[in-house]
Amino acid sequence: MTELQITDELAQEACSELFTIQDWLRWTTTQFVNNGLFYGHGTDNAWDEAVSLVLPVLNLPLDTPKELLNARLTSSEKQHLMGYILARVNDRTPVPYLTNQAWFGGLPFYVDERVLVPRSPFAEMIKKQFAPWVTEPAKVTRILDMCTGSACIAIALAKAFEHAQVDAVDISFDALEVADINITEHMMQEQVFAIQSDVFSGVPGQKYDLIVANPPYVDAEDMSDLPQEFHHEPELGLASGEDGLDVTRVILQEAAEHLTDNGLLFVEVGNSMVHMDALYPNAPFTWLEFEHGGLGVFMISKQQLVEYFAD
Repeated sequence: MTELQITDELAQEACSELFTIQDWLRWTTTQFVNNGLFYGHGTDNAWDEAVSLVLPVLNLPLDTPKELLNARLTSSEKQHLMGYILARVNDRTPVPYLTNQAWFGGLPFYVDERVLVPRSPFAEMIKKQFAPWVTEPAKVTRILDMCTGSACIAIALAKAFEHAQVDAVDISFDALEVADINITEHMMQEQVFAIQSDVFSGVPGQKYDLIVANPPYVDAEDMSDLPQEFHHEPELGLASGEDGLDVTRVILQEAAEHLTDNGLLFVEVGNSMVHMDALYPNAPFTWLEFEHGGLGVFMISKQQLVEYFAD
C-alpha cells in the first residue's frame, strides 16, 4: 500500500481555513489517523499525539486551559505549525524529536536523534525506590545507570535516592552530550556523572549498591519489522545481535564484580525476554510486574550472579 502524505494542496487548505488552536488539534488528529502513524514515543493515540505536538510548538503547556483553545492563530503561526505536522506525518519523525522534549517519571528531558526517546517501565520502579527489593533506600550510596542515553533514568534515580552518587555510562559520545544537557538542566552536576564506557570498561574497580541497565535489546527479527518512526532513533541504542541479548550477556558476566555484597542488578530486555530461558536455563531471575504496563525487566542479586555463573 502506498504511504499517504499531506500534500501541498491539503496543507495550504488547512492554513487558509483553520483558525483556532482547537481547529488545528482536530485537523491534526484526523491527519494522524488517516496516515496510519505509529504511536510509541510518549502517547498511544492520535489525539494525545496531536496535543503533544501542537501545544509545545505554540509554546503552550500541555495542560493549557480549554478556554485558550479557542484562540486564533496568526498566518505565521499556522505556517510554523504546519512544518512540524508535515515532519511528523510525511517523515514519520517522532514528536519528542520535533519538540526536543520527552517526559520520564514525571520529569521533562531534552532529547534529539542522538538518543532514544525515554519509555522505560523503570520509571515506576524508581518512584517506588525499587521496593520491596531495596529495603533501606537511605543506605544506597552508589548507583550505576548502564546505557544512560539521555540520562533520564540516572536523574530520576538521583532524585529518588538523594544520598546516592549516580554514574551514568554510555558507549556513545553523542548520547553523553545529551546526557550532560539534562544533568545541567536538572542541576544534578554534583550527583550524576556522565561517563563514556563500553559496558563496564569506563568504571574499572567501581562497586555499586544498585545497577540499573536499559541496554539495547531489539533482536534482528524485530529490527527488520520496526515502524518507520523507530528508524529515527540511533540503531546503537536499539539493536543487540541476533537474539537482542549481546550487551545483556556482557552485563550478566561482569556485573558481580561491580556490585557490593548486597548489591542488586535490574536489567530491561523487553521482548527479548523470550530468548532468556534458552540462554540461561534455571537462572534465578525475578521478573518484575508493573501496574502501568511494561514487561521484560528482571532482577538478580550479586550472590545469585556469583552462584549461577560459578556453575
